[in-house]
Amino acid sequence: MDKYSFLNAMHPSQLADLYNQYLQNPDATEPSMRAFFQGFDFGMESGGFEDESSENSTTTVKLKDAETKETQQVQVPENVQKEFQVVNLIDGYRHRGHLFTKTNPVRERRKYSPRLDVENFGLSKSDLDLEFEAGEIIGIGKATLRQIIDFLENVFCDSIGVEYAYIRNPEVIKWIQEHIYKNQNKTNFSEPQKKNILRRLNEAVIFESFLHKSYVGQKRFSLEGNESLIPALDTLIEGAADMGVKEFVMGMAHRGRLNTLVNIFGKSAKDIFNEFEGKDYDVDGFDGDVKYHLGWTSVRKTDSNKEINLNIAPNPSHLETVGSVVQGIARAKQDDHHLGEEQNVLPIVVHGDAAIAGQGIAYEIVQMAQLDGYKTGGTIHIVVNNQIGFTTNYIDGRSSIYCTDVAKVTLSPVLHVNADDVEAVVHAMNFALQYRMEFGRDVFIDLLGYRKYGHNEGDEPKFTQPKLYKAISEHKNPRDIYGDKLMEEGVIDKEYLDQLEEKVKSKLNEEYEVSKKEEKSVVSKILQEEWEGYEPANKQKMLEPVDTKFDLERLSELAEAITTLPEDKNFMRKIKKLIKARHTMYFEKNELDWAMGEILAYATLLDEGHDVRISGQDVERGTFSHRHAVIKTENSEEEYVPHNNIKDDQGHFYIYNSLLSEYAVVGFDYGYAMASPSTLTIWEAQFGDFSNGAQIMIDQYISSAEDKWKTQNGLVLLLPHGYEGQGSEHSSGRMERYLQLCAKDNMFVANCTSPANYFHLLRRQLKTDYRKPLVVFTPKSLLRHAEVISPKEDLAEGSFQTVIDDPKAKVKDIKTLVFCSGKFYFDLKKRREEEGRKDVALVRIEQLFPVPEEEIDKVIKRYKNAEDIVWAQEEPRNMGAYTHLLLQYHKTKDFRVCSRRFYGSPAAGSQARFKKRHEGVIDYVFDPSKDNNIRDYKSKN
Repeated sequence: MDKYSFLNAMHPSQLADLYNQYLQNPDATEPSMRAFFQGFDFGMESGGFEDESSENSTTTVKLKDAETKETQQVQVPENVQKEFQVVNLIDGYRHRGHLFTKTNPVRERRKYSPRLDVENFGLSKSDLDLEFEAGEIIGIGKATLRQIIDFLENVFCDSIGVEYAYIRNPEVIKWIQEHIYKNQNKTNFSEPQKKNILRRLNEAVIFESFLHKSYVGQKRFSLEGNESLIPALDTLIEGAADMGVKEFVMGMAHRGRLNTLVNIFGKSAKDIFNEFEGKDYDVDGFDGDVKYHLGWTSVRKTDSNKEINLNIAPNPSHLETVGSVVQGIARAKQDDHHLGEEQNVLPIVVHGDAAIAGQGIAYEIVQMAQLDGYKTGGTIHIVVNNQIGFTTNYIDGRSSIYCTDVAKVTLSPVLHVNADDVEAVVHAMNFALQYRMEFGRDVFIDLLGYRKYGHNEGDEPKFTQPKLYKAISEHKNPRDIYGDKLMEEGVIDKEYLDQLEEKVKSKLNEEYEVSKKEEKSVVSKILQEEWEGYEPANKQKMLEPVDTKFDLERLSELAEAITTLPEDKNFMRKIKKLIKARHTMYFEKNELDWAMGEILAYATLLDEGHDVRISGQDVERGTFSHRHAVIKTENSEEEYVPHNNIKDDQGHFYIYNSLLSEYAVVGFDYGYAMASPSTLTIWEAQFGDFSNGAQIMIDQYISSAEDKWKTQNGLVLLLPHGYEGQGSEHSSGRMERYLQLCAKDNMFVANCTSPANYFHLLRRQLKTDYRKPLVVFTPKSLLRHAEVISPKEDLAEGSFQTVIDDPKAKVKDIKTLVFCSGKFYFDLKKRREEEGRKDVALVRIEQLFPVPEEEIDKVIKRYKNAEDIVWAQEEPRNMGAYTHLLLQYHKTKDFRVCSRRFYGSPAAGSQARFKKRHEGVIDYVFDPSKDNNIRDYKSKN
């Protein structure tokens, strides 16, 4: 019996529905039907059909089995075959309709082939008035092919182009299709809604024109050409508040930022005008930034009388960096205030088209979206698409069809929208909001408009795009387009529009006049509600001692908790041995190694109610297998985190292995620390100089944000550093780069040598009433060094020592006083012991910034018999801390310097060469006549 004989018994609508389901999710299709559909598709693609029409309106086709490749003749009713072809047509629109939209307001879009003509699906113009059951699958019932095509054109090829067919989850596909089929992918707005959209659009347009006339030629990065962003954001905020969202965290670059601050976030236009006037700031010691970089926090009351917290993060000119910061701020708010209700915090990132396509951090952030350590319940991404990047056309700015193609990495839907069609823009925003709230995943809106003027209003765009800017100069703005539409519909008249315009102009004029009377510009901090009780600190305050003591009896209880594994879980023998060794080192030997000092610092802070967050590559175990903060059972890999089992009312210990990213992860953790000052937030590099990948975050945020934006931040960077012959990339944390960025009171930099000092350094980070970034050059070989130990009493009773004097030196015998930092101390100590030198004192500078000048002065004064004062470092002369000390501590100029020569690479790859250079520096420390490094430098340069 013909295995496909069931075709004759099935209703065409049922077959069409099954084929539709098969096209969207083949694996979920019943096996015999799947085999038929696979063969049918195979036959269609390879020309396997041979039309042999018979009297009973059936078609004999040679159907090729997709698996066996055998050919079988099958009688397929002609109407069924056409139903399949119509379903294929529908699927074609789903996959390719976005290529044929009316989304570009000022350019003719590129041509794509094949088009969606019916002939490409085995149909013809003569079929247009035939009825097909396939209409059922798009929700319009049995319909003519003409009606089906009209429907598909409206849904997929009008002012909104939807990309979603690559999504693999049938539930998501179904949800999207139901939403876009409803009202043919449009919203039937009421008259009050239309008037509100017009009002918001009018505010956006008038604001830009007012600035253009009032501040001729000044940079403002206007929104003109994409003003529909403002009613879209307004709709988003109002709708999200009604759905339970309590807080927005937004990041955006320059384009439209001032408009958004005034018309969405409620910043006074007067304050914007003061910034345009270039007035000085109301706070001394604050350098400020350009107006389109500044952040803002406000509380807005929605139309439905709900209060919602709005935050827009500050950002530098590295446009996409702020996206990672926004994610971190949102996650911190979720962890601190909305645990279990993460949807209450909604991140929004506004991109430029050239930036999202061209900057790699956009990809890194997208890859974070569903990772446990970084997810924020879905972000709404909006691209203000000017179709140009400064002077570069989009065809020179990316290889992908769309600037938003990065969205496909996480199978996020994308809506390409004509920015001139404001109702379509608002409709798309409502879709994005509902999608995010339903699925907790990212969604992208590509707002396709134009840039009315040059890149910064002072630039002449016709130099590079004369044809485009001729079209733009003749193009109506979105407000006028929408106003004309509403007048045609009878919703408003010309008088209404004029009154709307006059009202906004009048208000702006009032604020403009007030601004003329003010002498200074006020810059507000963001996230004020999180930073109550924290005040900025100057350098003097940063050098003051901080009480970081901890009760010894309670410390012992914490040590017991984190060095004891539950007996009902099956852990690896090596793990049991390691944890037992920690128990022994605390309770029997009283010799705590680096890892114990670190994990006890975390335990004490958790005990005091603080949260601790650590992220970075392999931080759970630690790159050098020292931390073991997350322990896994042997058979099931169930995770056990000792630090989350200290007591009932403790802080949360969050530790996450990151994706292989530095740039986005550092940005995320910086944002986290920005929004959660009571949390110890740490990013650890796999090796110190891997932070190179995050250099923009270090330069533009970590070292400078307090000066630019009034934002404190307590982020800790742990950068493994030390010369052990591992080559150029595994030796140096490039401390010179951080030290070069140090100025006044912007951050702490430390290079510790004892577990106790590290313990107090970490605790100090949360025991002050201010926050500063902290860069710590952490050890590698010292993690298990026999001499890098501390007794528990030093943890309980001590404090952070910025300088550690030589505990064994007899002051009167010292002729050579050596200052050094970090791991090199132990190399020098070993040589001193080998040579039995009693005349050399080794003093460690543990804090490199702020330089503890008074402490160093005391040491120099103490060793009054020392005739030879040395600065010794293992790094090359042009690296390490030497040049920093020359700038920050004037007596350094009189020190004898012992270091490697000047090099372009931090260290040699050859073990033999490494050892020779390393020993040469040590030789010179102990014998000034052995200055091979210096002589070699002079002779070769």
